[in-house]
Amino acid sequence: MPKMKTKSSAKKRFKVTATGKVMGGQAGKRHGMIKRSKKFIRDARGTTVLSEPDQKIIKGFMPYAR
Repeated sequence: MPKMKTKSSAKKRFKVTATGKVMGGQAGKRHGMIKRSKKFIRDARGTTVLSEPDQKIIKGFMPYAR
């Protein structure tokens, strides 16, 4: 049986932790920073744990990252 392929876009953007949670970049920081508050920009640095429905979708793209 051949191995399933991982979506290249998913492996570049997301990381699965040892406990099985999916980490990803914060949303809302691509453009329009002038209208965002300084607090929002500070709080949106780095990565965050995705919500459960989003994690389910991403894990489908990465079959061996459990």
